[in-house]
Amino acid sequence: QVQPVESGGGSVQAGGSLRLSCEASGYIGSWYCLGWLRQVPGKELDAVGYIDSDGTTKYSGAVKGRFTIPKDNAKKVMYLEMTSLKPEGTDMYYCAAKPFSGSPSSLANVNYFPEWGQGTQITVSS
Repeated sequence: QVQPVESGGGSVQAGGSLRLSCEASGYIGSWYCLGWLRQVPGKELDAVGYIDSDGTTKYSGAVKGRFTIPKDNAKKVMYLEMTSLKPEGTDMYYCAAKPFSGSPSSLANVNYFPEWGQGTQITVSS
């Protein structure tokens, strides 16, 4: 499988918006689950949300209503559209993939995905 590749990180002020992209050419077009996960310094990795091949999405309670995960099947790209960003400092966002599978039963199962991107950094300042 081809490793997912994230892009779109940067700095933004609290309350602003940002969109991340994940090139997932090795997955979109077949049966898969793609996810966005976040690493906050000093805290455990946690799930932001997932999308599977039929377009079903799940979001963590922390981002529900503010973040969405659309995908473009033609471009083989998944996105993370973030609004009302909170001043949480600098976080790393990872795109992860699991082929031939649907979404995990629990958002807490961050080890569900065998394929990970290198991550992209976001800084939200107050």
